[in-house]
Amino acid sequence: MAVRTLVRGASSAAVAFRTLATRAVRLAMETVTGVIIARVLQPEGRGVYAVVITVASAAIVVGHMSLEKSQITFWSDRSRQRPLATNGLILGLGLGALAALGALACVMVGGAPGGWALWALALSAIPFGAAAVNLNGILTLRARMDAVNRASLLAAAVWCLAVLALAVTGRLTVGSVLACWAVSIALPCAVLVPAGVRPFTLRPDSSLARRQLRLSSRYHLGWVAFNLLITVDVPLLGALDAPAAAGVYTVAVTILGLTRIPCETITQVVLPQQAACGVEDAKHVTARALRLILLVSFACVAGLALVAPVLIPLVYGESFAGSVAPLLVLAPGTAALMMVRPLEQHLVRVAHPLAMTVVSAGALTANVLLNLVTIPRWGAVGAAMASTLTYTALAAVQALRFSRATGMPLSAFVPRVADVRAMVACLPLKKVAVS
Repeated sequence: MAVRTLVRGASSAAVAFRTLATRAVRLAMETVTGVIIARVLQPEGRGVYAVVITVASAAIVVGHMSLEKSQITFWSDRSRQRPLATNGLILGLGLGALAALGALACVMVGGAPGGWALWALALSAIPFGAAAVNLNGILTLRARMDAVNRASLLAAAVWCLAVLALAVTGRLTVGSVLACWAVSIALPCAVLVPAGVRPFTLRPDSSLARRQLRLSSRYHLGWVAFNLLITVDVPLLGALDAPAAAGVYTVAVTILGLTRIPCETITQVVLPQQAACGVEDAKHVTARALRLILLVSFACVAGLALVAPVLIPLVYGESFAGSVAPLLVLAPGTAALMMVRPLEQHLVRVAHPLAMTVVSAGALTANVLLNLVTIPRWGAVGAAMASTLTYTALAAVQALRFSRATGMPLSAFVPRVADVRAMVACLPLKKVAVS
């Protein structure tokens, strides 16, 4: 019997549109914030700031312990949904605090560029950031994108307005910027906790928590490796070249990050279907999302690459003109990277955790080794080169693994005329018939 699964109806299209609009508004605020920081702090100051928040963000990734993997796995059992939310908050705060201490220990060994006060500001936000990641996952699985969007806008608004006020009053420094960043990381919990943990309780389900940690720990090394893959080039640039090189490179990364907004919207909105549908139906949902992501990412990356030579000096200033070359080199890899997360959201249900970890760890190792060779020779362009090579290789490997696990040919990822029409019609996810 043919089974038809409604992947996207009118209400889901509306959710996707609101989420995309939220990301667009947040993007506008973050862009303004980034431009102000770049113009005031210049490459050297922006580089120090970038290194600190990159390390702190990596600690958040470590601290949240990949709980979203176990949340996806256990979500189909409705009796576990409430304790999963409570555990997400408690484990996020506790493990986030441990991750902050671990990051502090690493900084003590490797040195603290910018001074210890800067690092203390950034690391204080890590427990709240880890908890927010976990609660974002819960609310996404509940299709409560309204709460996720509110939290996202709150963080961006506070961040943007605070930086703007500091710039107007002449008090914008690396330290004040990091203080604002820490507040913006912690604030979303004020929205996510009431929406995600109801009724509110600080008593976790210890038995379920142990099962979550056992399961998530099998994926966590791979998830940490993946996140380090896309961030490790910044501290490496700061160490092997100079903070100014890291500052120039992060402008290229930030501009290419514009392409992530529509792609991550598609990825986030399809997650409930990937988690709740049967495996057979979920693979078609994933393939449909991948075709649309390919269309959107390549269109956005090509457009940004065309305007970058004029846009960067005009907006950020001539001191950041050196960001154009790394942006052009990094552009293809950025487009390929957008495929990885939706593929992994499906593979977490059908693939062995060890295989996922090996793939991500292998990509990270290759990236670091390439950076060690290319950065001393070509600086920021070398870092972009290493990233593009490893991002593309990772996307190709994950696509092959998805194809083998599901029996779907790689041609299923090739965009079709119907996908183009859907994108043009601003309906990124329409009805998909699964038979």
